[in-house]
Amino acid sequence: MTEAVVRNKPGMASVKDMPLLQDGPPPGGFPPVRYARRIPNTGPSAMAIFLAAFGAFSWGMYQVGQGNKKRRALKEEKYAARKAILPMLQAEEDERFVKEWKRYLEDEARIMKNVPGWKVGENVYNSGKWMPPATGELRPDVW
Repeated sequence: MTEAVVRNKPGMASVKDMPLLQDGPPPGGFPPVRYARRIPNTGPSAMAIFLAAFGAFSWGMYQVGQGNKKRRALKEEKYAARKAILPMLQAEEDERFVKEWKRYLEDEARIMKNVPGWKVGENVYNSGKWMPPATGELRPDVW
């Protein structure tokens, strides 16, 4: 678009001939500009946040303590049950050991029958103390 069309004045010879058109403020002026720092006062205060965090932490530690008490009670019950059946388990192990020991002595007598002066079941260490086999099992087929 040309200036002649915009200004509605045909045939201008100079820019100076153009009518003066200047922007200005609206009637009543511009609204005031907010330049003050306005921080909204919404949300909990620092003390409220601190108390909420402290309360949550306290409640969590209380729950940990309650869980520890329950776990301790269950552990004590488990140990009491184990102590109650321990004599029966020991008796079963002793019975198994005696059977294996007799079989071991029979195998020893069969294997060492041609060795002069060999006494079946005698301790070869001469320590005076009876000691169970070091492996915990009597398995002469593996020895």
